[in-house]
Amino acid sequence: MQFSLIPFISSFALTVIFLPLFIGFMRMKHEGQVIRDEGPKWHEKKSGTPTMGGVVFMLAGVISTLWVLIWQKDLNKTAWILIIAFLGYGIIGFLDDGIKLYFKRNLGLRAWQKLLGQIIIAALIITLAFSDHFAFELYIPFAGMVRNSFLFSLFVLFWLVGFSNAVNLSDGLDGLATGLSIIAYATYAWIAYKERNWVIVVFTLSVIGGLVGFFIFNHKPAKIFMGDAGSLALGGGLATVSIFLHRPWSLLLIGIVFVLETLSVILQVISFQTTGKRIFKMTPIHHHFEMLGWSEWKVDIVFWIVGLIGSIIYLIIWG
Repeated sequence: MQFSLIPFISSFALTVIFLPLFIGFMRMKHEGQVIRDEGPKWHEKKSGTPTMGGVVFMLAGVISTLWVLIWQKDLNKTAWILIIAFLGYGIIGFLDDGIKLYFKRNLGLRAWQKLLGQIIIAALIITLAFSDHFAFELYIPFAGMVRNSFLFSLFVLFWLVGFSNAVNLSDGLDGLATGLSIIAYATYAWIAYKERNWVIVVFTLSVIGGLVGFFIFNHKPAKIFMGDAGSLALGGGLATVSIFLHRPWSLLLIGIVFVLETLSVILQVISFQTTGKRIFKMTPIHHHFEMLGWSEWKVDIVFWIVGLIGSIIYLIIWG
């Protein structure tokens, strides 16, 4: 199979064609984002903006991946695992978004319901990987390569649940998670291309095409938000790609902003519960910088640059 931009073009075209129709449908139904009460007050003006746009680029990515791989006669079990991860976590987010919109409230799925769904999808991926004779081995610092199916399965579970939620936490400003995800998926597309892993090349390019099309409508001022349907799908897809490229730890640098966003929330909770004091003005940390007076565009650009630097550092050292 030869490299081409066909999956990117396919997904981009599907997204820019159907997303305006989706936006129009959501506006006609008066379905829009409910802004968190604890969020920045100036975000209240975004209330009512159509959400769940991630459904469009998610389906565009899946459709493009499938038809290109079928056309190239390269649709294998790894491809299905990537699609199940992307689509599975997206469906969990879709249910979460749908409940919020239906009941006009901030709370969608309960935490245990969302976690249970994430664990089930992760368990399915582990089962499929095992049936495909995937090497259940994990490099552990100071211990070397450890071959232990149980340990590896626990790691995959943690990685998928952790990063799907990490991307979700980063989706708080217009275009922020979209731009960060384009950078991360593009980095993995390059790595997969160098390793001639064409299935992952097609999948990542399909996702990138959808994201670029989505960004046209998602940059500030956003005409639509991706919702949990988009952010959970993107995080689950990234974690799965890193694992099936046998480079899971790479996500700590390539997804550095997602990691920092998550750490800011964890540290804030620990600090407040133990000392009664907050480390940051508001978390996730992108809101902290907003509270300092940064514009959304400034936060976006700085965070994108940090994400890009993380990817470049990884490619230079471990390429």
